[in-house]
Amino acid sequence: MALRLYDTLTRSVRDFQPANPPTVRLYACGPTVYDHAHIGNYRSFLVYDLLHRYLTWSGYEVDFVMNLTDVDDKTIDRASEAGEDVRAYTAPFTESILADARALGILPARAYPLATGYVPQMVSWIERLEEKKLAYSVEDGSVYFSIGAFPAYGRLKGLDADNTRPGARVADDEYEKENVRDFALWKAAKPVDEAVGAAWDSPWGRGRPGWHLECSVMSIAELGETLDIHMGGEDLVFPHHENEIAQSEGVTGKPFVLHWVHVKHLVVEGEKMSKSLGNAITVHQLLEEGLRPAAIRHQLLGAQYRRELNFTREGLEASAAAVQRLVDFEARLAETVGEGGKGGAGGAGGKDGAGGKNGAEEKNGASEGPLARLAGEAIEAFRTALDDDLNSAEALAALFVFVNRVNGELDTASDVAESDLESARSALASIDEVMGLLSVARQGLEVDDDFESWIVSLIADRKAAREGKDFARADAIREELAERGIVLEDSAGGTRWKRVR
Repeated sequence: MALRLYDTLTRSVRDFQPANPPTVRLYACGPTVYDHAHIGNYRSFLVYDLLHRYLTWSGYEVDFVMNLTDVDDKTIDRASEAGEDVRAYTAPFTESILADARALGILPARAYPLATGYVPQMVSWIERLEEKKLAYSVEDGSVYFSIGAFPAYGRLKGLDADNTRPGARVADDEYEKENVRDFALWKAAKPVDEAVGAAWDSPWGRGRPGWHLECSVMSIAELGETLDIHMGGEDLVFPHHENEIAQSEGVTGKPFVLHWVHVKHLVVEGEKMSKSLGNAITVHQLLEEGLRPAAIRHQLLGAQYRRELNFTREGLEASAAAVQRLVDFEARLAETVGEGGKGGAGGAGGKDGAGGKNGAEEKNGASEGPLARLAGEAIEAFRTALDDDLNSAEALAALFVFVNRVNGELDTASDVAESDLESARSALASIDEVMGLLSVARQGLEVDDDFESWIVSLIADRKAAREGKDFARADAIREELAERGIVLEDSAGGTRWKRVR
């Protein structure tokens, strides 16, 4: 089964076919960097990341670009309030947003174009629209796209072009235009724009680009005239992406995007997130509270991207527990010594051969071992889930079914072939290449050789204390280790340790 994705333009789930495989040109609308991004933004960013990872895992060469909007009405207003140049004002938020993305394990895009870096190209694009009679200027120096001159307008949203509402993000009605439906390509500079350095020279006078134009020009400049996939939040379908199609195809005459993918909004504790309700949460805030990045990642990937996701504190606790189960499972696989080997490296391997056949056969070579069979079934269920319109909820379910079944097999088996264990390790590592939960969970939990030697020596001292009935000393050692984030687990097979946050 090939990857099938819902395409907003055709309103159907259809096979994904890039124009020039194995290359995939993927563009995503990033945040406006006037503040820290909220968890709704990061739900979208994590869906972008999931698709980026899954396409790569499936053998594609992904050229991923995500823009950052550093000039628009909101950024100008905030910079003016702070008395700063718009670039100076937005730069710290840009870095913070990208730092939080790294903390959540989001793979970097190839480029993060800033709108302020592409103004000359935007001016040139407007001139080309004017040449094609798709744009017009007005007396104050603003330039508008003429929706009436582009008959295909409204396809993405499914609207009759004669009945569309104004194509503005904010404040466009402050500018004179021929038709209320037309949207701004270039906005004549106001004093506040000049004050914060958000005005540039142009054939129409001092001004700044319209928000909708920015993404068209940046995406085409970075990826070419036709994108394989364009992603964004569902709120961007209209007017933003509708306007992108018009101003892009109006110049090139080519399809702008082959596949439109839009992410549904989330709610917080069952309510729409808004500042007025006081429930607007940023990832920056959650990380400062000490919440585990892997738990945040798990919860935000917990529902398929076209379904509503209810983000809750209780859900974060459940996600933290789920991630810990994965960490413990990985450790168990790493520490279990099978027949014919000396134990695994934990997390070794990758997608190659991860379908359950990578050497995981019983000693006589006659049949596949039980863990290899479970690994193969898990990879297949995982792939099927993500091929089905990127169903992350079903993909996570396949992962945890695998964990439960392998744990059950290890609980009851008298012996396991090392090659069979390696199949399970490889499948887990392969799945995590896409889900990114274990790799994020490991952040900050690394242990160097000296620290590990200290831990092992204290565990030996504790064992000696217990054998000598010195339980006070044994408890003191456990507490000393706990203060350094080391948790001990005693079992019939000995004492295991793990580092926790």
